[in-house]
Amino acid sequence: MEKNIFAKLIADALNIQERAVANTIALIDEGCTIPFISRYRKERTGGLDEVQIAAISDKYEKLHEIQKRKETVVKTITDLGKMTPDLNQRIEACWDATVLEDIYLPYKPKRRTRAQVAREQGLEPLAQLILLQRERDPERAAERYVKGDVKDVQAAIKGAQDIIAETISEDERSRQQIRNAFSRQAIISSTVVKAKADTDEAAKYSDYFNWSEPLKRCSSHRLLAMRRGENEGILRISISPDDEEATERLKRHYVYGNTPCGLLVSEAVDDGYKRLLKPAIENEFASLSKEHADEEAIRVFAENLRQLLLGAPLGQKRVMGVDPGFRTGCKVICLDAQGNLLHHEAIFPHPPVNKHMESAMALLQMIRKYQIEAISIGNGTASRETVNFIHDVLAGRYNTDTKQQVVSSKPQVFVVSESGASVYSASKIARDEFPDEDVTVRGAVSIGRRLMDPLAELVKIDPKSIGVGQYQHDVDQAKLKHSLDQTVESCVNAVGVNLNTASQHLLMYVSGLGPTLAKNIVDYRKEHGAFTSRAQLKDVPRLGPAAYQQCAGFLRIPGAPNPLDNSAVHPESYPIVEQMAKDQKCNVKDLIKDKEKREAIDIRKYVSDKVGIPTLTDILHELEKPGRDPREQLEEFEFDKNVSTIDDLTEGMILPGIVTNITNFGAFVDIGVHQDGLIHISQMANRRIAHPLDVVKLHQHLRVRVIEVDRRRNRISLSLKGV
Repeated sequence: MEKNIFAKLIADALNIQERAVANTIALIDEGCTIPFISRYRKERTGGLDEVQIAAISDKYEKLHEIQKRKETVVKTITDLGKMTPDLNQRIEACWDATVLEDIYLPYKPKRRTRAQVAREQGLEPLAQLILLQRERDPERAAERYVKGDVKDVQAAIKGAQDIIAETISEDERSRQQIRNAFSRQAIISSTVVKAKADTDEAAKYSDYFNWSEPLKRCSSHRLLAMRRGENEGILRISISPDDEEATERLKRHYVYGNTPCGLLVSEAVDDGYKRLLKPAIENEFASLSKEHADEEAIRVFAENLRQLLLGAPLGQKRVMGVDPGFRTGCKVICLDAQGNLLHHEAIFPHPPVNKHMESAMALLQMIRKYQIEAISIGNGTASRETVNFIHDVLAGRYNTDTKQQVVSSKPQVFVVSESGASVYSASKIARDEFPDEDVTVRGAVSIGRRLMDPLAELVKIDPKSIGVGQYQHDVDQAKLKHSLDQTVESCVNAVGVNLNTASQHLLMYVSGLGPTLAKNIVDYRKEHGAFTSRAQLKDVPRLGPAAYQQCAGFLRIPGAPNPLDNSAVHPESYPIVEQMAKDQKCNVKDLIKDKEKREAIDIRKYVSDKVGIPTLTDILHELEKPGRDPREQLEEFEFDKNVSTIDDLTEGMILPGIVTNITNFGAFVDIGVHQDGLIHISQMANRRIAHPLDVVKLHQHLRVRVIEVDRRRNRISLSLKGV
């Protein structure tokens, strides 16, 4: 019954068919992962994608949390002896966390308030009398309550007003009314803490020293910036509606006329609003607005991460990785086509050492000896200088022997982001991979491998250290981790993983695996050699039928005897493909090679109670190109040779650039001057756009126009208009 309610609530909230939601919930309860459900259970979900399934999963988890909270609320009120059938029914029917807390508030154990003290003094009957406003002389009525700790009539009336103020502040209608006021007209204001106004730390928040705007129009990045300033003790933030209008609306409900009792109730409303109700709803809206800002920042971060992880791979080629530097030199490593470290050394082509010729000869020797096909250069300090130096070397400008060819075939040169490489180089994963090498070598290896396969290398690094987020340390860390883990899992499974070369860290993100099974697979591979079939996974310790079902379709075995083992066709569908081949009077290999035979297949013949048209269509698409990589092809890129520092820039210049980060308000672009420029969202198109992600994507190659250079603040403004 509970699951039926959950399915209906989720279906209504997400505008998805209830049957599809119910089936998705059932699959989640069976232990199926989001990538598996999305890819291999389309018949049961009605073809829902990963985003929809993830949304169902999140809503399902929240409803479980509300159900647990309801159980606590019911038990507490029952234990107090205040539960009634109507109240119980209201709680059971409630699936809104805010409404549930409003229902619970009058019964919720709380610290000893002024109203509680007044109740202990026996003043509740007086409070009820005043609230009804039928008594003509409240002071005479209060005389009966002057006893014990109640010293006089004024003390009795003040205590009664405290009870009225708390009663009003805990009333569901009052709270909803003030919420409506906040929703319509709340203003968020930010002021600087005077003692911090002239400090260096405060300078970056100067835009918010005296700032106010409607809360509903406050963008997520501005709100997170203000909250960060508040957490650092530099800003003071408040959220408020029109207080006078809010209290007047409350008084219409509680004050019945200009009578002595009415005036006392009016005072209690003012007090209850200012002291209890407004602070509570302000905290609620502060939390809610922060939650919405977090969600937006996390969404943008997750999309940036997805684009980064799904960046175009070079593939299995022999690569030279270069971690550039001036004084400490450039650390150079050579990798084979599988990413294994063959050699490393340092060269010093830049100031202050300036060993140009020696460095050039060392580079050429490494390129020839290890048959280097591509060079990957980190984009940090000395990157442009290193790129120019290597291009000069490959062009023969340092070749002393004019009779000798520089290199038989020139390697392609790429610049890659080195964000997070230092984090990886000091990590346990790096120490386990290269126990005998220092951090500089490990960092250069990471730069080289990122070119070969960004996904396989970047999964080893905490996403927060990859440098594609904004305010990632200010948002809810649990929600951030959940979203980023889902993103990494989605990307890994979308691409598929080579079972025989994948690292333990990459395998742990495969559907149905995790750290323990990933380690067991690597250990099994070391002991028994390369896998020759997916079926061998069943021999891996602790990898049972459920885990096999979840992971098998996402693991690839290039060169396997059964070509389906290198495809996204799930082993549970092998019999279908074999029957298709048999009906076409050939084997599976021939079916994959022969387009005419595939086109002759009528998939309707293979529909069953478990397998429908969506799965059969996917199978045919996969047979066209088994194990295809969904990622784009890698393209070479070169900065403008005439521009290397911010001093070389002039307004109106049109330059090539690479998108390095995307935020709510724009995109940062590397134009090769050691300082990224910003394309503000208003400069992205000649039309209004909802978000920069609608126009650009991470690592996209662009041509941009320089519209402003602020050398004092080291800021560069760019535009896509008129390019």
